[in-house]
Amino acid sequence: MKKISLFTPCYNEEGNVYKLYNKVTEVMKSLPQYEYEYIFSDNCSTDDTPNILRKIASEDKRVKVIFNMRNFGPSRSGAHGFFQTSGDASICLACDLQDPPELIPEFIKKWEEGYKVVLGQKKGTDESKIMSLCRKTYYKLIKAISDTPQYEDITGYGLYDKEVVELLKSCNDPTPRFSNLIGEYGYDVAMIQFYKPSRNSGKSSYNFVRYFNEALHSIVTTSDVPIKSSFWACLIFAILGTVEFFKKRKMMPNNRHNIAFLYYGIAGLFMYVGFIGSYIYNNYKILESHPLVIEKERINF
Repeated sequence: MKKISLFTPCYNEEGNVYKLYNKVTEVMKSLPQYEYEYIFSDNCSTDDTPNILRKIASEDKRVKVIFNMRNFGPSRSGAHGFFQTSGDASICLACDLQDPPELIPEFIKKWEEGYKVVLGQKKGTDESKIMSLCRKTYYKLIKAISDTPQYEDITGYGLYDKEVVELLKSCNDPTPRFSNLIGEYGYDVAMIQFYKPSRNSGKSSYNFVRYFNEALHSIVTTSDVPIKSSFWACLIFAILGTVEFFKKRKMMPNNRHNIAFLYYGIAGLFMYVGFIGSYIYNNYKILESHPLVIEKERINF
């Protein structure tokens, strides 16, 4: 009998975790031909989430729980918990019920057809128009400069064959982003489209700054265009400076155009220094080889 692993990361999800567990359990009851386990990874929640998880685990031995020593961030905590799955295929879904458990049978069906990666792809969402515009801009940018295939409107929601999970585990990325790594490996990916609703309960730990940092990390880990473009920017500024020199123009305080040009040049300089620093920091974190998280406790493993 094939085994399906389900995984959900948690942080302050007391209003969602029981509802999600019940929904997933109902779905898996409709798939009696599969054995399954359900792993929750709690990232040091400060609400009642840990107590709820303990109660669920005491009632259902198929539920396994990891408690982190502290909050290690969603990327590290989520990746570590996902890597503890042991099934022939592993399905990752968020705790806020924005990743509908009802799609689990469709994921498994595509996996049985031969796909080693099956991803949920948003065809619509309740998020604000501003955030939606930011996402579209990001996807256009990353697809334009990335050296690897990029998939739009996906998160970590989806199914991954055990072979893929082992590859992801061995990548030694301190903050692994599965969508970028899947594009790097070159697997054929099946997409299951769904409408992403609002959170069922609670407040997301993600905000604009965190999304921006995620986007920056994706750019740094998938493309060297920002670093290469710095040389072209340097050349362009050198040419413009030479032209201004031969025009024998003096930069006066009331010359708005020259002052604006100076500010743009300084802004561009800081941007490229930031990109270079991000590349250096990312490589430093990889070389550190620290564990993704430190666990405090395990239940039912």
